Amino acid sequence: MGNKETAQAIIDEIGGPGNITSLTHCATRLRFTLKDASRVDTDKIEAIDGVLAGVSQGAHNYQVVIGGGVESVYNDIESLPSMASVKMGEDDDAVGTDSDAGLSNADVKAQERAKVKGKNRYVDAFFDFLSDSFRPIIGVLLGASLIIAIVNVLIACKVIPNDTANPTLVFIQAMWKGVFYFLPLMIAYNGAKKLKVDPWVGTAIMAAVMTPQYLALSNPDGYAGIFGNSDGLNAAKAALHCTANSVGTQTCSTMVFGIPLQLNDYSSNVFVPLFMVAVLALVYKGLQKIIPSSVQLVFVPFLSMLIMIPVTAFLLGPLGIWVGNGLGVVLGWLNLHAPFVFAIAIPLIYPFLVPLGLHWPLNALMLANINTLNYDFIQGPMGTWNFACFGATCGVLILSIRDKDTRMRETAAGALAAGLLGGVSEPSLYGIHLRFKKIYSRMLIGCGAGGVTIAVLGWLFPSIVKGQAVHGVTTNVFAFTSLLTIPVFSQMWVYAISVAVAFFTAMAMILIFDYRTAEQKAAVKAQTSGSPITLQSKASAPAHGSAAPVSVPQEASGSGTAASGSAEHIVSPLRGHTIPLEDTGDKVFASHALGDGVGIVPDEADGAVYAPAGGILKTVAKTGHAYGIKTDGGTEILVHIGIDTVKLDGRGFTVAVSKGNRVNAGDKLADVDYSTVKSAGYSTTTIMTVTNTRKMASVTPHTDIDAEPGTDVIDVAH
Repeated sequence: MGNKETAQAIIDEIGGPGNITSLTHCATRLRFTLKDASRVDTDKIEAIDGVLAGVSQGAHNYQVVIGGGVESVYNDIESLPSMASVKMGEDDDAVGTDSDAGLSNADVKAQERAKVKGKNRYVDAFFDFLSDSFRPIIGVLLGASLIIAIVNVLIACKVIPNDTANPTLVFIQAMWKGVFYFLPLMIAYNGAKKLKVDPWVGTAIMAAVMTPQYLALSNPDGYAGIFGNSDGLNAAKAALHCTANSVGTQTCSTMVFGIPLQLNDYSSNVFVPLFMVAVLALVYKGLQKIIPSSVQLVFVPFLSMLIMIPVTAFLLGPLGIWVGNGLGVVLGWLNLHAPFVFAIAIPLIYPFLVPLGLHWPLNALMLANINTLNYDFIQGPMGTWNFACFGATCGVLILSIRDKDTRMRETAAGALAAGLLGGVSEPSLYGIHLRFKKIYSRMLIGCGAGGVTIAVLGWLFPSIVKGQAVHGVTTNVFAFTSLLTIPVFSQMWVYAISVAVAFFTAMAMILIFDYRTAEQKAAVKAQTSGSPITLQSKASAPAHGSAAPVSVPQEASGSGTAASGSAEHIVSPLRGHTIPLEDTGDKVFASHALGDGVGIVPDEADGAVYAPAGGILKTVAKTGHAYGIKTDGGTEILVHIGIDTVKLDGRGFTVAVSKGNRVNAGDKLADVDYSTVKSAGYSTTTIMTVTNTRKMASVTPHTDIDAEPGTDVIDVAH
């Protein structure tokens, strides 16, 4: 079977292109992200010529082990016509693997979504649409919220004047107001893209009702120059009719084509672009069906705009404003008349909404509240949930330090930093909380305590908004709830006390009652006490420092031609302690699918990695983590630095060679910054195997020894 036949067979047995979310590869394996990994029959995969092994990694990830020829097979898969619509060369949300379950954070997230997906496909589609309309702009929303917080601090410290006419303040406000003013355009772009419509058409339609020309219809004096002369200005004023509405503002209309047109300010509105792209998708795809493909590029966008701009202006725009205003009034009434219920319910339901992606409607309502009421009262109670989440993570961090659980310590430290500084809960949720089910029962007590605190203090010390007492914590901007954004809330001290109660209560519950089962605690204890001893702790360890060029005896270099019955000696590529493949933590290498060999726990003070034998470099991973050498004696050697380090995309690796180079044993292959590898959550264990073990008479690894570069660690008999 040739490569192309192998490629097609793999895709067929993996469930076809329709089952593939994304595909990438490392030095030896194809890495599939699948919609449903249970559809894959591993026996059939392994029966394909050229496949060494198939390895399932949870509900959505699957690896097909190819060996040194993986890049060629990958390229043949990419060239298949059926794979044109599949995402290639990207790892979807792969943030590392959990040492117990072997699941990436994306797997954990997908499992939670799977609990509710499929029960009602229309509800699923709605929440997916809502989620994908907001998720891509989280970064700019976060950036804007931090700018707002900094501005508030600078004003409070009198570094900049609190004068709306001051040019400095006006300029700084423009830095964050631009995000919220043009939010409808961003949502229109993302929503249209999600519905497989040209996103720029969706953006252009929304932009039409946000232009100065459109705004001039409701404010002729403010845009007098647009009307050209006094007659035009007077005609615009005469056509304008305004009345007061229920939320304390006025609604204006004018006559267009002899039809009354309600004029609205659509800046910051989220409902109008969502409604618009939903209808646009029907129009756009309908036009694609009836317009010849040869002229679709021109006429589909043209007719879509011609239809949808009036529909949005006359119908969908006013509808979106009405829905936003109505929800704001209902929620405002609930907050005014049942603040206790509201303040306690929000932090208690949020932990269940976020993992399922069901919190996006509340985010939309927050923005709608700010747009219609000029303040929001959801973000305050939501902050108590966020800080309870971060408090639980802090408790996990403290226990991991106490237990010397390096992997969990690094995971928790990163998640806590993302939470406290950025207000982002996902690293804590998917990296820790959903993996250890006991955390939720502890964390919810923190959520409840924070909710009760904000309810009581909010009732006793209400905020004054437009002369009206509002019970609870409010804010007039959309802000991610982190330490840096505390100043944007009013009453700030009420909010600060409430989130502190939530944080320390959740943390205390984790510290007192732990977050693991007895079995999980025992596993951590065994792992930390029984892990291989590194050179640093050995009495015989050589002094650390920069490694000098390695001198290897000629008989160990593997540079000679091996005849039948001859032997080659493969030497250690680095300083470290050798362990069996079964102890490396990588299921594929442990299965010996890539041949026999050794794992080496490196002395991390020395980051140099050297060639273990002389020969030709057949593989040099562009990420720097893997090297394939074919010796003159015919032995094929793979040096794989770290576990899953392909996902670092080259960070921490400095490559010293190129594919096709001839190397001698002891020539430098790369320098590795082990601190970068570990801080990203990956194991530094280096694995070296003889990938063509089956062709050899024997391959004998030497384990449980302290090796220097040049120490014999594998003997190969031909």
